[in-house]
Amino acid sequence: MNHLCKHISEQLVSTFEGEAWYGDSMRTILEGIKCEQALSRPIPSAHSIWELVRHLEAWCQFSSGAVRGIPIPGWPQMPQEQDFPAIVKNDDQAWKQDRTSLFTSHLALAETIEKFSDSRLEEIVPGRPYKFYRLFQSVIQHAVYHGGQIALLKKTLT
Repeated sequence: MNHLCKHISEQLVSTFEGEAWYGDSMRTILEGIKCEQALSRPIPSAHSIWELVRHLEAWCQFSSGAVRGIPIPGWPQMPQEQDFPAIVKNDDQAWKQDRTSLFTSHLALAETIEKFSDSRLEEIVPGRPYKFYRLFQSVIQHAVYHGGQIALLKKTLT
């Protein structure tokens, strides 16, 4: 039985959809944010909410790809547009679509992690020097970190 993978999966779902002990889930944090707010830069040198959403999505895709054997690009050579993909369209529909994609991708990754074998958690992630256990835990930590940033940016806008 994959007890550890199931637990990690549950943590990821809780971070995005559930009741996280540290505060609001990503869904709650993003609730009510309008397109203009998501694009705004209340802190000029910081990323916008929308940029952070696209960044979280990119790393979810990297992690899902790694499970399928696709190497995650290394830091020195990773193009900025892969780490923080550009916002191509900046209207209400595109904002809704990017939010939906963020949740859909993370829930799909949670399902993938749940089905992942506990014995594989010790395997090295393609393109990285660490194991899948660390990658999966880091996806959760990454979402919590950027969720806090988004929550603070949202507070400056309301």
